[in-house]
Amino acid sequence: MSGAAPGGRRLVVEADGGSRGNPGPAGYGAVVLDGVTGEVLAETAEYLGTCTNNVAEYRGLIAGLRAAHALAPDAAVHVRMDSKLVVEQMSGRWKIKHPDMRPLAMEARGVFPAGAVTYEWMPRERNKHADRLANEAMDAGARGETWRPPADAPARTPDLADPEPLPETPTVGWGGSDAPATTLLLLRHGETALTPEKRFSGSGGADPELSETGLRQAEAAAAAIAAAGGVAGIVSSPLARCRRTAEAVAVRLGLEVRFDEGLRETDFGAWEGLTFAEAGERYPDDQQAWLRDPGGDTGPTGGETFTAVARRAAVSRDKAIARHAGRTVLVVSHVTPIKSLLCMALGAPPSAMFRLELSPAGLSEIAYWPDGGTSIRRVNDTSHLNT
Repeated sequence: MSGAAPGGRRLVVEADGGSRGNPGPAGYGAVVLDGVTGEVLAETAEYLGTCTNNVAEYRGLIAGLRAAHALAPDAAVHVRMDSKLVVEQMSGRWKIKHPDMRPLAMEARGVFPAGAVTYEWMPRERNKHADRLANEAMDAGARGETWRPPADAPARTPDLADPEPLPETPTVGWGGSDAPATTLLLLRHGETALTPEKRFSGSGGADPELSETGLRQAEAAAAAIAAAGGVAGIVSSPLARCRRTAEAVAVRLGLEVRFDEGLRETDFGAWEGLTFAEAGERYPDDQQAWLRDPGGDTGPTGGETFTAVARRAAVSRDKAIARHAGRTVLVVSHVTPIKSLLCMALGAPPSAMFRLELSPAGLSEIAYWPDGGTSIRRVNDTSHLNT
């Protein structure tokens, strides 16, 4: 296996999913093993309701990767599955043509950094552990119950390399309906001088400060968040406009701001500082390719693809969920990372990003449940700016 940071662990994920009817009642199972000793470190399973085999297999992969990430975010992970489709698509050898599969593949790729995960097909008879868990989850669903691990199942452990201990929380699929959700309160930064001019302003050009209007917006958002209460932590993009917005909230709540590079805006390359029309005039072919397939391999000229942004945003999401399990964390970021998180929570394709509007200092909110479910509670709430 390759791709781990120096000193990182080696983990193996075995995952499976099935549907009794295709589509029909479905579930997944996944197990995380120590890559050296073969010790079982975590098990996860969930009943999914009605869906296809392929969707269930992808859901099993995502759950297994998340369980591995909760154990060791810097690990090199080797995935073994008996689904030729998933293995070949995730290895990049087969194209992903079905629209239901693309957002799932994007979500799976976003759990670990690029290059940290490798894939291997194995015969079904060798995937008995994950297959058993998937069938247990489907059996539990048929009884109207939630799958739970046996009392002697391995517990989730925090990443020992992390400077602060992570809260003890169930791995994906273990929580049950009585476990609290982790809520990400997503705040777009306030306005800059480039915002009203509708110019591309990412992480590859200038790093503008908030304008006077943006400062007022940040203070209004901070007042509303402080009045509502309940925020346990703040994580922010390191770019200046997000720093200042996050600091406005931090002062009111008495919290420190943690900065995460994964939350920075897209690097728009040669489009930085241009309007949409100007970019289209100078780079028409690139812009049209980007609009046709925003989830593909084409990004702004010389810049970053939406897929790459979604991948790092998902890693930042998982770190925030692990650190603040069962609580609310404020995430201060930009348009693309926030839209990516909303699309992943909905299971929507990347093209849906063009149909979402996010205003400066707008608030969105996603709840993440320990059993892997998500619930979007609001999108682009700007009511605090109208007072």
